[in-house]
Parts: sequence; structure tokens; C-alpha cells
Amino acid sequence: MILHKGEMLFRQGETGPLYHLKSGMLKIVRVHEDGSQFIVNIIVPGETIPHHSLISPNPYNGSAVALVTCEVDVLPEAAWYQALEQDAERCHQIALQLQNKLRMMQQRIDQLTEVTPAEKLRKLAAWFQQFIAPATLTEVLTQDEIGQLIGLRRETINRLLRGQKKA
Repeated sequence: MILHKGEMLFRQGETGPLYHLKSGMLKIVRVHEDGSQFIVNIIVPGETIPHHSLISPNPYNGSAVALVTCEVDVLPEAAWYQALEQDAERCHQIALQLQNKLRMMQQRIDQLTEVTPAEKLRKLAAWFQQFIAPATLTEVLTQDEIGQLIGLRRETINRLLRGQKKA
């Protein structure tokens, strides 16, 4: 299946299949009762989602939206869980995937703990370039979303980006 930028793969609260991201990048957003959205995760090629349903089914914890054009495989629930019961190697692969996701989250924590806002932004942009080049961070995320990922206000992101253009 092909998803284009801005298209939704699944919605928060729904149930359904798992998905394997072959190419592209997705964001996982939580929608609050007031309609506001907050990015809680970034999905990169090679990941199978939702992570919290890899071993047992659960409703989707957030909504998945394409940041760029994505190629996604649909993994039907019944077949996925039946295969887990019959294949220990598949369980091992899931454990490795979750380990890799934890390492990615550690990189995100490292971005958040940088002392200066400019360094936080620089590290996030460098990390994103691994997956979206030649596009830039500001082509796939809004200033609000960038701020959510690194713990800064949109106004601070705006000021930093303006400063980069002048330099």
C-alpha cells in the first residue's frame, strides 16, 4: 500500500491489523478531547506497528500519519498472532525490533537533554536527514511539531530557524 504525505494509516482508538513500514516516515499523534494533537512517536523504515500490539492485540494508541510518501505492508491480525505462536524466531525478531526502538528513543532523549535549544534543533534535524533526505525537517514537520519533539515552544523554533537562514 502507498500512502502520500498527510494521509492517515490508522486512527487512535480503532482496532485492526499491524503494519510494516517499508519506506518513508510516519508520525504517531495522540488527539486530546479538545482536538489538539501531540506527536508521541516517529516511525522509520523497518518498523512494524503498533509496537504495543506486537505480542497481543490492542486498540491503536494514536493515529498514524504519513510525513512523506510511504510504502506499507498490511499484516492481518489473525495470521500475525498465529505465526507468533508457531515461530520462536519471529518472537526473537520482535524483541530485536523493540530493542532498536528503545535505542532510537534514547537518541531522542539525548536530543532533549542538550543544553542549548539550537543544539537540540541541530541534532533533531541531523537525525531526520537519515530518513528524509533530500527533504528538510521543516518540509515534513510544522514548527509546533518540531517543538513537541524537542521540548521547545513554537516561537523558539521560529527564532532558531530564522537565525539559521541569516547565518
